[in-house]
Amino acid sequence: MRETREDLKELQALLDASLSRSTSHLRSIINTESTLTAEQLTGVLTGMCTLALSTVTAKGEPRISGVDGHFLHGKWHFGTARGAAKARHLAARPAVSAAHMRGEDLGVFTHGTVEILNPQHGEPAADWPDLLAYLKDFYGGDSFDFDWDNDVVYYRLHPHWMSVYAPDIAKLTAVSRS
Repeated sequence: MRETREDLKELQALLDASLSRSTSHLRSIINTESTLTAEQLTGVLTGMCTLALSTVTAKGEPRISGVDGHFLHGKWHFGTARGAAKARHLAARPAVSAAHMRGEDLGVFTHGTVEILNPQHGEPAADWPDLLAYLKDFYGGDSFDFDWDNDVVYYRLHPHWMSVYAPDIAKLTAVSRS
């Protein structure tokens, strides 16, 4: 877990506010017995988590694709090739939705906007060196035949809404501890 107390506090406030603003239908499915706290969530979302990422084309058409998601400091981080269609979509329209699902055991649903962490012709985010070190350590930075700064663009998803469905919290948290 890489989250600070402040990260956990902000994430918990987001989870609580998101659920309180949700429809009665969603609240009938996701409630205090079928969700996770910020601390539980960060304990479960470790390593790489496959995300279904939804972007929007210039014509306003939705597009969904998969990305490697890393949940760090209470936010999703992911990358793609600089020439990918999703990179063009995100440059023009940074609003996204993302979902991470593990069968019927876990669903994490997020809406927000993305920030480019390593712009090709601009200053990187202040924490980009730390994130790059994490990614290279995770993926084995020397085993890829690409330039991490020029071939790949990384994003941080700043959520304005996030909900978590976990119907068997004890089962889910037991699996994450093993």
